[in-house]
Amino acid sequence: MASAMQPGTDATTGEATAPRDDGPPLALELLVHGVGGTTPQEMLDDPGTVRVGGDETAGIHRRREDADAESRPADYLDRPVPEAYSWCNLTSGNGARALWLVLLPFMVANLAHWMRPAASGRGTAVRTYGVLVRLVSLSLTVLLVAAACEVALDLIAWQCAGSAPCARGRSWLGFLSPEPGSPMAEARGGWWSEPGRRLALAAVVPAALNGLLWWLSHRTWSAYESQPPLRRPVGEEDPEAGARPALCLPGFWYGRRFVARLRAAHTAAGFLTVAAALAAAATRFDRKPGGSAWLDAVGWGLEVTLVASGAFVVWVVCSRGRSETEPDDRIDRAVVRALPGTALAVLGVAVLHAAWSRPGWASNGVLPGDETFRVIALVQGTLVVAIAATAWWLRRSAADDRAALHGLGGAAVAMLACALGGLMSGGVAQRVADWLDGPGTPGMGDGPIVGPPVVLSWQAAVIPVPLLVLAALAGYFAGKTWRVSRRMAVEVRASHPGEPEDTSRTRAIARTLAAAELTDRAPWFVGTTAAVTLLLGGGAVLGSWATGEVPGEAAEGTTGLVAASAQTAQALGSWLVGVGFILLITMGRRAYRDPAARRTIGILWDVGTFWPRAAHPFAPPCYAERAVPDLTWRMATWTENTGGRLVISGHSQGSVLAAAAVWQLDWRTRRRVALLTYGSPLERLYGRWFPAYFGPRPMRALHRELHCWRNLWRGTDPIGGPVLPLDGTDREVDRGPLRDPLAYGRTAEHPLPAPILGHGDYPADPAFAEERAGLLARLPDVPHQRAAATAAAPRPEAPEAGQDSSGRSSG
Repeated sequence: MASAMQPGTDATTGEATAPRDDGPPLALELLVHGVGGTTPQEMLDDPGTVRVGGDETAGIHRRREDADAESRPADYLDRPVPEAYSWCNLTSGNGARALWLVLLPFMVANLAHWMRPAASGRGTAVRTYGVLVRLVSLSLTVLLVAAACEVALDLIAWQCAGSAPCARGRSWLGFLSPEPGSPMAEARGGWWSEPGRRLALAAVVPAALNGLLWWLSHRTWSAYESQPPLRRPVGEEDPEAGARPALCLPGFWYGRRFVARLRAAHTAAGFLTVAAALAAAATRFDRKPGGSAWLDAVGWGLEVTLVASGAFVVWVVCSRGRSETEPDDRIDRAVVRALPGTALAVLGVAVLHAAWSRPGWASNGVLPGDETFRVIALVQGTLVVAIAATAWWLRRSAADDRAALHGLGGAAVAMLACALGGLMSGGVAQRVADWLDGPGTPGMGDGPIVGPPVVLSWQAAVIPVPLLVLAALAGYFAGKTWRVSRRMAVEVRASHPGEPEDTSRTRAIARTLAAAELTDRAPWFVGTTAAVTLLLGGGAVLGSWATGEVPGEAAEGTTGLVAASAQTAQALGSWLVGVGFILLITMGRRAYRDPAARRTIGILWDVGTFWPRAAHPFAPPCYAERAVPDLTWRMATWTENTGGRLVISGHSQGSVLAAAAVWQLDWRTRRRVALLTYGSPLERLYGRWFPAYFGPRPMRALHRELHCWRNLWRGTDPIGGPVLPLDGTDREVDRGPLRDPLAYGRTAEHPLPAPILGHGDYPADPAFAEERAGLLARLPDVPHQRAAATAAAPRPEAPEAGQDSSGRSSG
């Protein structure tokens, strides 16, 4: 049974209740779970829970007997009221969200925006960094739509439908075939058999895909990211009135205007890409001897319009960054409505232009536009290098030795986003070409179709090389972990003197400790993959440009070993690309049907979609733009209504949400809130990969502003760790490493073998209850005889555009 009660309401009548003044104020523990979708029943250790706020997507839950705790504070003098915030359905709810796997390259590109190094006084470079990442994201949209055009327009409508051997065995293509004897051609009168009309019909596929991406982005924004943040004006007496960390800014978790602009620009770019594919094919025929002069003139006008529209799209993407100084809830209607509509109109003209009758036009070879994929690859490589150079310049102003890849993490992740986009686009093109080519090998000239663009075959051929490099790197670290575990076994045994020796127990603890350190090796894998991909991707583009042939054909005439190696690499790479794409689709299909698999994939979204959509509007939605306002509103209104003390307790990813929510509180409310984090990746992952937002300077600022904060961590935890830098002077925040397991052997307190907890079950450690009690004791007492004042006091309201102007904006 769910109950949508507000703070300070009676559990049975639902009417507002005033705080009682017959004892000390209530203490509330607000629990926030981590990744994996922990249920409220598990968080509260009680099967009988009720929802006291929120909805089925994200809500506040209590045990049934605690639902009306505000009306009887005397029953909670010795303990806080436990309350659970469940947000798992924001990322791993219904089966349709498994389809978000297709948006993986967009999500990774969006992460690159937030990975910029911390900077001091270099606003132009910060804005340049944001512009470059947004341009990489725009190129990914163009790449995806271009891949859809390659499959629908080139491989199916141009090559297969235009080839009698290919179309003969596929009745669903018969009405498109130019051969009079093909199935259905005579019944349809051959009207669709002209190349331009086949292309115009096939353009429905990429245009529909682009429209679907727009619809998903708009729908998920309304469902997840449209929650208004808490209004908290900053006065002159506020200690935050000066320079503040970005996560303190009132508009950080609300960027409606910017996301709408990006969505319009990317949607327009997709439609223009389809229009360009149609125009390129039609105009090439019109400019041949004997072509129609007026169609050629229309083609020139269409191309000029495409160039001008594309330039305007790039301007829209580059001209405005993400504002964080205030909730950005205005809409640039001239851009949001006119830009996609104009692009769709241009596409309509391109469809009519291509479908016009052109006697003598026959499809042969590949569709014009084969250079598109080379140009996209070169543009992406150039942008990634520029991002790396900008990040290096930014890092010089505020060096951070703990930052991943020395501040170049954003560039490396942007490169991985491009590689994922290339893998998906190349994978679908290779698999469709292989299916259409029958027993032949696409690109080798032994089948009824020519195959996909040459550059895709070259890119597939170099895939085995980075895989071998990564395998070697994994082997090296596996050996190093084994050596570390052997050394740690000696330390583990020495830390339990006087207890009977248990070799298997010692080895298990040592292996867990050594494996936990592998998390710190992630930059090696990311950096190596990005560097190798950049080098080999550039080589593939140059090879395809220089030879104009697939690797196997280009190697003919060389020694037998070289030719055989090139052909093997091409075949293996093409197979790997196809398998990778099929594996991705299979994972999505399994997650659609299996809730357990959906929860596993949800963990990926828990980590990757914490950040707002600042670079790519088609990325999966940001759950924190719903969760952070939920937590902020709950803490502010509950403390205001009751005058009580509150501990927000976050595990793993929940600790990141808790810290972000505390950052959004005004400083007076923050004095009555304590933060307890455990298994927290705040410094170990977020501090290193997102140094501008969770680096040493922002974390020390949060510690200064939040005096009641404790963090628990274990050496066996592969995710959590200390939240303040190891070289920091303020070490009273962290407590650890905690003992894990709690007992080496059997003891009176632990008659059964104690498990190695690692990242889970921190409340099982006695230190948890001790630290929670200590935080509540340190919180200042607040007068709670304030029923009348509470009733008369204004409540926090949603922000209005332009109300808070005390912050800054990012690029």
